[in-house]
Amino acid sequence: MTKKPSVAVIGAGLGGLAAGIKLKEAGFEDVVILEKAAKVGGTWRDNSYPGCCCDVPVALYQYSFAPSLNWSHLFPRYNEIQKYTEDLADNFGLRPHLKMNEETTSAVWDDARAVWKLTTSAGKTYEANSIVAALGQLNRPLMPDIEGRDSFAGPSFHSARWDHSVKLAGKRVGIIGSAASAVQIIPEIAKEVKHLTVFQRTPNWVVPRLDRPITDEEKALMMTAPHVAMMGRDLIYQNADYLFWQAFSWTKEGRDAYTRVALNHLAEQVLDPELRKKLTPDYPIGCKRILYADDIYPALTRENVELETGKIARITAKGIEMKDGTKHDFDVIVYATGFETTAWHWSVDVVGKGGVHLRDAWAEEPQAYYGITAAQFPNMFILYGPNTNLGHNSITFMLERQIEYAVKAMNEMHTRNIAAMELKPAAQDRFNKELQAGLAKTTWADPHCHSWYKNAKGHITQNWSSHTRDYAAGVEHVKWEDYSVRERKPMAAE
Repeated sequence: MTKKPSVAVIGAGLGGLAAGIKLKEAGFEDVVILEKAAKVGGTWRDNSYPGCCCDVPVALYQYSFAPSLNWSHLFPRYNEIQKYTEDLADNFGLRPHLKMNEETTSAVWDDARAVWKLTTSAGKTYEANSIVAALGQLNRPLMPDIEGRDSFAGPSFHSARWDHSVKLAGKRVGIIGSAASAVQIIPEIAKEVKHLTVFQRTPNWVVPRLDRPITDEEKALMMTAPHVAMMGRDLIYQNADYLFWQAFSWTKEGRDAYTRVALNHLAEQVLDPELRKKLTPDYPIGCKRILYADDIYPALTRENVELETGKIARITAKGIEMKDGTKHDFDVIVYATGFETTAWHWSVDVVGKGGVHLRDAWAEEPQAYYGITAAQFPNMFILYGPNTNLGHNSITFMLERQIEYAVKAMNEMHTRNIAAMELKPAAQDRFNKELQAGLAKTTWADPHCHSWYKNAKGHITQNWSSHTRDYAAGVEHVKWEDYSVRERKPMAAE
């Protein structure tokens, strides 16, 4: 058997590391993993703000092929996940394949030779028969377009670029944003700041996270009876998938039940009717990202915490001025304003067949077949691509299925001596019509609901349309009739 083709993986976050592991297990040894930073970890390397934590239970967030006992709580802390990524690199022998501080700046398809040519920020070039784009989504901090943003005299920074040199104890702090990152930051910094003002544009649906420490007895059970632990993991998985029916499909009974859970949580923890009114959403549950938190509401009721729901006019040297003329003076401003998502502006200039740039192909409506392959981009496999985000369950489940699909495809390409496989445009169109028809039946499609799940034209570009088990069934096999293939030319006899 001839040597398997070469593969370049772009990114060394959870997705890229898992791709490297599974490629090596499948016998692909000519694998290079290009990483822009000095360390692996992706989003868990970049985000280190106070209270940073995963909102998916660790039983689901760790990979099924790499269970760990190094978790302190049911919902893993950022530093523990970062350590987990380092362990993946070490325990599965990925270090020799890693090229650190080499951000991929371009990837250009050479159709005549059926190879990808990659260039990095270090000025190096690589060639690979296939590429795995593991660039992730939530890694491009979004700064709000507010007048005078650069005029503030004190320290200011985005939550994903937390400045640990700035001490908050005894300071007046303003935090712009009240969603996923903010609900983790606020309870932590409220304990030490002199005063905290939270600027909320839209209230969130919040349900209990029910986090707690993992006991030594539970860890012992996982070691001595792993089959029992796997049974528990399956129950958590089924419950997470069931959430799709409860919160995201247009099923009145499910949404009513989950709405009651959220409203009861709010009523139990916020007794002040005025504050409770400010924190009650006026849109259907699930339309925007549902937040899981046990301590955000108690934090907002502290005497040193103020919730500001007015509109910001501008930022000044001293702080923030509201449109009604109210002025808030601060020592520090934190932007918990999320990430750029819907435009899919990768840092890599990907150029496919016929010279088409991926940024142009995705300019109006990013599309990919099951989020993994795209027409005009042969031998390219995407992880966490368009419409593979979830409002329920775990992205690591999706990543495992995507990697399995990519490895199956590359294995069969090798077996059948295929030089290039390219998704047929008709297959991409058919898939996306079916996908959008499914998404139209979800709460995300509500025309009155605006979220980062869809772009300015209302196209839902982020989320999968159903249960994760449906996704797994869809990518279980490579449907070769959906691809155009070209056999590799036999090498000339010497």
